[in-house]
Amino acid sequence: MDEARPELIQPPRKPQRRSRLWLDLTLLGVVGVALVGAVFAAWAAIEREFYSPSAFVERYIGLLADQRATDALAVPGVTVSTDELEGAGLAATASEALLRGAALAPISDVRVVSEEQRGEVTLVTVEYDARGYPGVTTFEVERDGSIGLAPTWRFARSPLAVMNLTVVGSMTFDVNGFTLDKRQASPDGVDADPVAPVPLLVFSPGLYSVSVDNRISSTPGVAVLSDSPFHAIPITVQAQPTEEFVGVVQQKVEEFLTACATQEVLQPTACPFGYFVQDRIDSLPAWSITRQPTVDVAPDGAGWTILPTEAVAHIEVDIRSIFDGKVREVSEDLPFIVTGAISVMPDGSLSIVVTGPDTT
Repeated sequence: MDEARPELIQPPRKPQRRSRLWLDLTLLGVVGVALVGAVFAAWAAIEREFYSPSAFVERYIGLLADQRATDALAVPGVTVSTDELEGAGLAATASEALLRGAALAPISDVRVVSEEQRGEVTLVTVEYDARGYPGVTTFEVERDGSIGLAPTWRFARSPLAVMNLTVVGSMTFDVNGFTLDKRQASPDGVDADPVAPVPLLVFSPGLYSVSVDNRISSTPGVAVLSDSPFHAIPITVQAQPTEEFVGVVQQKVEEFLTACATQEVLQPTACPFGYFVQDRIDSLPAWSITRQPTVDVAPDGAGWTILPTEAVAHIEVDIRSIFDGKVREVSEDLPFIVTGAISVMPDGSLSIVVTGPDTT
């Protein structure tokens, strides 16, 4: 009888630890790479959103939109020196009077449309709406160092511009509701030429509405969009006399001529009318104004001029002939021309001097 074969008992198989460890490390590596990629992607998004040239420009325009002029001026590259202005062919004496929140108009719908790298300068083009006027401005931005990993930027060319403003017919004017006097903004002060342009620094982008509105002169206003950084913007505003002003001048001229008519002489002193004879008068002349002039005025330097206009005086006088002694009665209408100059005094009162072709 055969003996039973003993059962073979094998020890349990050991797990393949090395293969599993390799798999785990591979998975961890994939996860790590994915996390690193996500971190870089997130940082790139953050950098575009907060630390890119476009974000830098958007923050600057946002300050203007919020009328934070002081903060906008503190943005690197905004303020300029007189040397920089001269180098760009701009007025080195340009006033900073409009670089304030009170002179800023609303800006909305700001959007970056392109960002282009040119050497070390990035061109950022932005579209926006300035109180209903669509605008496009391209800014030049350059690297200005970094804070940790975050890059910092500055304007390679200042976004300021110079508005060369000429206002005819008034020494004062309003810009976006902010009132200025030429004598305050001009480098010549109280000696400012009334018809010379006043150079004023302005922000780009910016809408500037210039108007005149006082008791002497007014204008419906002229709006100019400052959309080109570091450029000159010429603008001329022609103010027109108000009805109230013309009415005052008309009254003063009529009073002056009526007073002239009270002089019982052939040639009233400092008056624009008179009567010439070679004979003797036999009675005192009696004057009257039969037709007053219709006054119209126009700007003339710091003041105004009365444009030439016709009036009619009437004289009645007896004339005795030096040849035969006969007396003839004269009753005659005499047309004459009225002109004059009007000065606006520092207290706002008017000095009106009425003249004529032969009384200047």
